[in-house]
Amino acid sequence: MSTDRSPFTWKIAADVATAPVVATGLVGGYVTARETGVRPLGGVVLAAAGAWAARSWLARRGPATTAALTAGYLAAFGLSHPLAKKIGAWPSVSVVTAAAAGAAHLVADRPRV
Repeated sequence: MSTDRSPFTWKIAADVATAPVVATGLVGGYVTARETGVRPLGGVVLAAAGAWAARSWLARRGPATTAALTAGYLAAFGLSHPLAKKIGAWPSVSVVTAAAAGAAHLVADRPRV
């Protein structure tokens, strides 16, 4: 890790814990869209977090795992909409976030045994 104290110092991609990034993207995207009333702005949050996580997945586990986790992240976002009609918005966001962040932790964040 760099000793540079600049606010623009980036963490090494392989060192980023991605489960919190995934959770931030899904919950943050929902909250941003809901509170601003601008759905595309929520999409920007979702996309930025997804890109940040994918950067780490690629560095840590390679393209196949990156593709699978990215597909899961996008599927979680997509599934949250019909699920919200059945169980409500917050419960839906909570369920899909737990699933996507859990997958990120299990597949990419845990040290290999």
